[in-house]
Amino acid sequence: MIKLATFETFIVDVPTIRPHVLSVATMRAQSIVIVRLRASDGVEGIGEASTIGGLSYGPESPESIKLTLDTYMRPILEGCDLAQVGATMAAISKRVVGNHFAKCALETALLDAKGKRLGVSVSELLGGGRLRERLPVAWTLASGKTATDIAEAEAMLDARRHNIFKLKIGKRSVDEDVAHVAAIKAALGNEVSLRVDVNQGWSETDADRGMAGLLEAGCDLVEQPVRGHAHAAMKRLSARHSLPIMADESLQGPEDGFALAMQSSARVFAIKIAQAGGLLAAQELCAIAKAAGIELYGGTMLEGGVGTVASAHLCATLSDLAWGTELFGPLLLTEEILETPLDYSDFSLGVPNGPGLGIALDAEKIDRFRRDGSTARRIHAV
Repeated sequence: MIKLATFETFIVDVPTIRPHVLSVATMRAQSIVIVRLRASDGVEGIGEASTIGGLSYGPESPESIKLTLDTYMRPILEGCDLAQVGATMAAISKRVVGNHFAKCALETALLDAKGKRLGVSVSELLGGGRLRERLPVAWTLASGKTATDIAEAEAMLDARRHNIFKLKIGKRSVDEDVAHVAAIKAALGNEVSLRVDVNQGWSETDADRGMAGLLEAGCDLVEQPVRGHAHAAMKRLSARHSLPIMADESLQGPEDGFALAMQSSARVFAIKIAQAGGLLAAQELCAIAKAAGIELYGGTMLEGGVGTVASAHLCATLSDLAWGTELFGPLLLTEEILETPLDYSDFSLGVPNGPGLGIALDAEKIDRFRRDGSTARRIHAV
């Protein structure tokens, strides 16, 4: 039986390269919860949980995630065989309700350790293993300024880093948002795919008007136009408009995926491992989507390198990834916290192939950005 030897959690606060404007918040830094555990056989595993804008996006914050891991999950781990990831997470779920982000961080660390123990990548622990080595990656334009977003997109195209772009809208009037999208699409042309994310910012009436205008503007996809719980409104909007709706905040686990599929409320699912409750739960969500004929998109919680790689390992196993991914989180940060930066090139992300997650933390960067350090305290106070 492989027991828990050491368990550590900490928060790092890393500045973003620019303000990231959403309908629910404006981010200037990302707070990342890191889990680092060592098993009795000496194998270490790392995991991550990141939210968007503290508590403005959902019910978990970096601080609550850390508290849950330290106070409620660690004692359960001490009685588990860490080699048995499924059984360990079942024991956690029996005694900890909800808290999907914290569960995802812990499960990722357990899978990382298991992969290292067996000498295989995390993707080989999921289903039949990976089907692809690289993933198409979208870039989110979220300055809120049309000219700035156009210039940023053109720079990404010139660098061959991204040719899929998602616009964050929903903070201004519907007409202003549609005009913003139309101007950017006209400037970038038909060689790029342009999508939008409203982050639940519209009423059903606004969404009716907005979706009609977005289709005319050349938009390909609209993400979560209305509140996540408004499944009936999503169903009506999906029936009225040819522009596909992608469910995001609506998907708080496999059960939500099943309900949305039964109601025909969305044509695309944004798969986020943290929102789903971990890689294994996200895998269940993907299976539901496949059975229902719903297309998939690899979503992000703007994770740092650890969470992004964990998501990439899952996405690499999917036979259907019709809408690509948006696993760009580390690129939004001023500095990478991994020893070796991820490979973003040729409009895609390379999936690491070493044992476990195939990555290691940069100790110097971690020390510098930990919340109990001087740099991190200053960033967090902004």
